[in-house]
Order: sequence, then structure tokens, then C-alpha cells
Amino acid sequence: MFYNISNASTKTEGISNFPQSYRPYLQELKNRYPNWTFVALYTGLDWNMVINSEIKYGVSLVPKNYSDGWKNTTSGIYNVEVDSGWVNASRRAVEYAMDPRNFLNEVRIFQFENLSYDATVNTKDGIENVLYGTEFYNRTITGKKYSDLILDAAKISKVSAYHLASRIRQEVGPFLSHPSISGSVAGYEGLYNYYNIGATSHLDYMQVIKNGLQYAKDGKGASQATKDKYQIPWNSHVKAITGGGIFIGSSYINVGQNTIYLQKFDVNDEKSGELFWHQYMTNVLAPYTESKLIYNGYLNNNMLQLSMTFIIPVYNNMPALQIQRPDIPDSDYILDNTKVYADVTGNVNVRTGPSTSYEILTQVTKNDVLTRIGKGKQAGELWDKVILQNGMFGYVFASYFKEVPQQPEIIEKSEEPIISEEPEEIPDTVVEISENQSYIITGNLRVEEEIISNLNLNKLLVKDIKENIVLNNLNMVILNLKDYELRDEDFVGTGTRIMILDIDNNIISEYTFIIYGDVDGDGQITSIDLLKLQRHILEIEALDLVFELAGDTSKNKINPTSVDLLRIQRHILELQLLNQ
Repeated sequence: MFYNISNASTKTEGISNFPQSYRPYLQELKNRYPNWTFVALYTGLDWNMVINSEIKYGVSLVPKNYSDGWKNTTSGIYNVEVDSGWVNASRRAVEYAMDPRNFLNEVRIFQFENLSYDATVNTKDGIENVLYGTEFYNRTITGKKYSDLILDAAKISKVSAYHLASRIRQEVGPFLSHPSISGSVAGYEGLYNYYNIGATSHLDYMQVIKNGLQYAKDGKGASQATKDKYQIPWNSHVKAITGGGIFIGSSYINVGQNTIYLQKFDVNDEKSGELFWHQYMTNVLAPYTESKLIYNGYLNNNMLQLSMTFIIPVYNNMPALQIQRPDIPDSDYILDNTKVYADVTGNVNVRTGPSTSYEILTQVTKNDVLTRIGKGKQAGELWDKVILQNGMFGYVFASYFKEVPQQPEIIEKSEEPIISEEPEEIPDTVVEISENQSYIITGNLRVEEEIISNLNLNKLLVKDIKENIVLNNLNMVILNLKDYELRDEDFVGTGTRIMILDIDNNIISEYTFIIYGDVDGDGQITSIDLLKLQRHILEIEALDLVFELAGDTSKNKINPTSVDLLRIQRHILELQLLNQ
């Protein structure tokens, strides 16, 4: 059964148009690569219906030598070869491969790259980088290098040259002796099929190859107009690479299947409207594999900062948390719901899986708090499953984290009434730069030399700060501890930097924001700050200067002491609120 509902799909550009579970990953990428654009493809399809369609026999395959978690273990299907060496994928394997949230990192995101040709991005050097490690690399044939032939084919077919290069590598492997392109298969001498087009499934490996070469020979009964369009017969390397590129562009990229993901998972077919059948490959991990080849091409050619567009599917009724890899056993973890903090002096990587071989999603800094949802009990190195405060899910090396103390250990909470320290009235700070350039920092913010503090802990959004800095022919940028520009709805904390810029974006003034009591920079005053300041006082782990200043809640210009600990404790216990 096919589904004729492609008209239900819509595309909307911008991170804010994605579901919340997508956004932290995309924002992390946007911070790193500001020229990247993300388009939400709302398919209008129910998640379970999609998975049920893609797990049908012969539709999604994995290598037979994969672990059982990847394979359909149903009686009568388990280890039954659909193609030589390939068997039906398990439901979890398909769910993992189809859940876009699993691949929103800088490497695997390229399975969602818009595959149309772009002359500003596609270069011969970039193609060579994709081909590196194969016999196609820097190899000349028919008077031209393979990279030249692929670039020419890309221009004609309007398909990304990197996509064509990675598809060739995916389909025929690293060797020029592959029978699909050797030109020496009996009965098909002098014919080539670089993309294995028409190489339909068969238990006999060579019959699969011959099916593809039959297409190269006569288009398998195609009309003369179709054969002319695709330059069939493919009796030269040039015609096979170019004609096959035109086929891919016409058959997939130009009909709505313009990403590697959509070519494997037919959920947006604008040609026939029938979904789940017009799929270029059966390998369920083909998009995952090809994305890294493309990424390496961009990385090695220093092209990751260029403008790129990624089209990312969204389904109805998706699971709240993305589906995990089938080869990461659930039995390796104990279900948990514990707050932990990074007990390190530098940064800790958060990865897509439980080893250093997996991609890095982001980093957390010392004393950042995470929620551990799975406590590792693997043999050897222990890795935990965690969720960050922004909702991002990943894996961390357990040794770098400690559990957050459940109760402060300095005093007990009593029934004393809450006492608020009344702030004094602060005058506006007026700074004249020139006759027509100036700025005013209102009395709602305290300014002392290059330090700004806030008098109202309920007004800690970026937009709140901006409302209290009035600019005259000047600009302003507010950055977090990692030098990422903050949005209006983000929170500020100790260490946030406020820069005043002229119209040419030259820095005129720079201030560091401090919240007294917030010694970890998250904009909140919690038991983590208490613990961190305690470690500083005991000379276990020194605070950076700005955080040491934030720990001086008495504002007496000396190193924090146990008195400051007590003041923070009383604030946390709502006995006496800190004056900012």
C-alpha cells in the first residue's frame, strides 16, 4: 500500500519553526556556523505509520554481520538474505535511522543538506577531498581527472558535485575494479554504471550488477526520449557519470527528494505523490554513512563556514526523546533522575554515543548542572546518559561528574520570615562618546568601573538588560561565557559580556555582568554555587576572578569567606535575599 498524501507537507525556514526537541541541537550548530540555514519539513505524516511502512520486508536492510539489535529477528525473517549479505532491519534500527534528532550534529547533519548544485560551494578540490582514500582520488581517465568529470556532471545535472562523488563512493566502493565500472562483465563489455542505477535486489550478487549494466545498455525498455535524456547507453565513463547524474537529478532531487535522507526515506515525493516506494537505496544507514563523506569533503577544504541549507523532516506524534542506537543496550544503564555537575577545571564533551568515537554535540563547563537519566554500568569505562538544561540529550564520561548535594550542609532552614535587603537609589550612568554618540545605563543597573550588576533578580533576561541601556547612534552585543551572542529571551549570568559598539561595530566600551551569589554563571543562585564557593574557600578549586567577585556577597573587596557562604545559604533558604 502506498500513501498519496505528499500535499500535506510544508517547509518553513528558521529554528523557531521546529519542535522544541530539535531546537537546542540546531542552535548549537547555528552558533558555530552562522551561515547555515535550517528548514523544517513538516511532512504531515504520523510517526508510527511511517515506521510501519519502512520496516516492510526488503525495504530497509542492514549487513548480515551486524549485531542482532540491528536485525529483524522475527521467525522466518531473521538472517534471511534479501540481497547477498543484507538482511531486514529491526524496527528500532529504522526508528533510529529515521529520527532526524539523532543526526543534528556537525557531521551527520549533511544527510539533510539541500543537494542542488551550487557553483559557490562545489569545487574540484572539494570533490578530491570526498574521493580521498579511494582509487578515484587524483586519478585521470579519458584525459580528465574523475573530479573534473564529476564537476562537469554536476553543472549539467544541477546536482551537488559532492553528492555525486559520495554516491559513487557509496555504490561502487574505493576500487576501480568494481564490476559495475570495470567495463569487462561478460555480455556487458564496455558499459559502466557508477551509481548502480537499476541494480535491483537479487540474492545473486552478480545478477544485481548485471541488472544495473542492463540499464546502462538500454534503459531496461525506456523510451528513446528517456534514453537520450540520460545519455544511454552508458558506453563511456563520461556518459555514465553525467547521464547517471542527470538521472539522479531528474528522478529524485528535482521532485522533492533533494536530500540524502529523503532519497532513502520517501516521505516527500512531489512527482507521483505515492510515498515509501521511490527510494534510491535499501541500506538503512546509507544517509548516515554518506553524510560523513560529504562533511569530510567540506572540512578538509575549509568550506564549513559557507552558506548551506539543510531540510529536516518533522513527523506527527514523534517520541519525546529520540530513539537510541540498537547497538547501545538498554541493559547497560540504570534508570535515573539525578542532578550531576561537571567536576573538572576545563570543558567536558557531550557526545552522541558512549565512547570517544561518537560525534561531539556540545561542551559543558565546570560545575554545569545536568540531569542524569541513565547511570552507566558497562564493563570498563562508564558513560552516563544525560539531558542538559536546554533539553539536549547525550552521553558523558561518568568520571567527570559528581552528584549535586541534595541539602546544603551549613545551616538548617527555620521558620524565620524572609527579609529583603533594600537597595539604595542608584543614579543613571551617562557616557558621552562624541557630539552625537552616547549611551545611558539606567539606575536599574549598578555600574562600578567595568562591572555591571543587577538590582532585580526577577529581571535577568537579555531584553531586560537592553531596556536599561539607552543607545544614541550606537549598537550593543551581549555574549555568554562561550562568546555566543544571546537572544532577547536568554538569561544573563555572572560572566556575561556587554559590548557597546559604534556604527562600524568597533568596540567602544565593554562591561562584565555579575550576579552576587551566582558563581557558576548560569544566572541562578543554587546549592551548586554554594558548593563551588566552598571549594574555592577550601583551596580545592580556585574560581576565576569574575566568579570570585560574584562570591564576595559582602562587597568588601576581599576574598570570599565563610560569611559569604552563609549569606548565599540564607538566600537559597529564603531567609534573607541577597542585595545586588
